[in-house]
Amino acid sequence: MKRILSQALFVGLLAPAVWADPAAPVVDVYKSPTCGCCSKWIDHLKANGFAVRSHDTRDVAQHKLRLGIPAGYDSCHTAEVGGYVIEGHVPAKDIRRLLKEKPAARGLTVPGMPVGSPGMEQGHHQEAYDVILLDRNGKPRVYSRY
Repeated sequence: MKRILSQALFVGLLAPAVWADPAAPVVDVYKSPTCGCCSKWIDHLKANGFAVRSHDTRDVAQHKLRLGIPAGYDSCHTAEVGGYVIEGHVPAKDIRRLLKEKPAARGLTVPGMPVGSPGMEQGHHQEAYDVILLDRNGKPRVYSRY
């Protein structure tokens, strides 16, 4: 009985690693341990095929500074994937596009926390918002509109 339980535990622990898509982009997310919308954004990424490593921190601002997020383009969480920074509630499809196109850029941001963006859903209500591409110097341009 003990051996059967050990085998079941072993298989149960390995199964996610064995069956996970090895090509799934890994996103490292830096967020407050108490932020619910950040967790919902992580769920959005996972539902769209991304592997996520969540890092709870009480000082998310240090990651924004380290990754060069300009003032006014910040949000509640910061992430890294494929050499790019992802700031805020960026839709998974825009991250996929970024990783496919590979522009010479710092990354993407959705400034603030617009209602209706991934992780900020409130029924059918949605504010208009832009996903901003930050070039290597931090200069912004609209990448997509919602």
